[in-house]
Amino acid sequence: MASPRDRAPLAERIEELLAPGGPLPIVAAGDPVLRRGTEPYDGQLAPALLARLVEALRVTMHAAPGVGLAAPQVGVPLRIAVVEDPAPVPEEVALARGRVPQPFRVLVNPVYEPVGTARAAFFEGCLSVPGWQAVVARPASVRLTGADEHGHPLDEVFTGWPARIVQHETDHLDGTLYLDRAELRSLSSNAAMAERWTQPTPATAADELGFTLP
Repeated sequence: MASPRDRAPLAERIEELLAPGGPLPIVAAGDPVLRRGTEPYDGQLAPALLARLVEALRVTMHAAPGVGLAAPQVGVPLRIAVVEDPAPVPEEVALARGRVPQPFRVLVNPVYEPVGTARAAFFEGCLSVPGWQAVVARPASVRLTGADEHGHPLDEVFTGWPARIVQHETDHLDGTLYLDRAELRSLSSNAAMAERWTQPTPATAADELGFTLP
């Protein structure tokens, strides 16, 4: 049964969420908001409130820290996400993973589709699944369409690690967690990752844990 808070108008609920200021609580796996999907954004929020929500997502992403955050991860069922990646990794890792810096940007109503058939598999983590990582094979290049927070259209091809980020965050908006797409034999705690699987690619992990890479 929905609580009175869940039945309150969306703008009212967001005002309540933002009232304390600072980073927002991140919803953990098991909360239905992460599985219900989201409604397209079509002006449900006044421009000032949308700007405050976007800023709160940015602050929360930085504080976590992470390279992306979707609105459902803070309990807001709207098709909005933010991404930003300074890519602070060694050159060898950056080259192997195609990881290049990405500026802060807002994704409104994003949808992606693969470009080509190439796939890439790397460990991923998620702020809503703290303490764990697993290998996910994803399209190496995707076309992302949607808009930004100002309503300007977005139609861009992403490759490498940026493609992985936008897929991960868009999946959140569809009620999908990275574990749904993961090779579960690769599931590793953060401690195991630090001890064993810091290589630029998961080839060693695949050999030792017994799973196949694409």
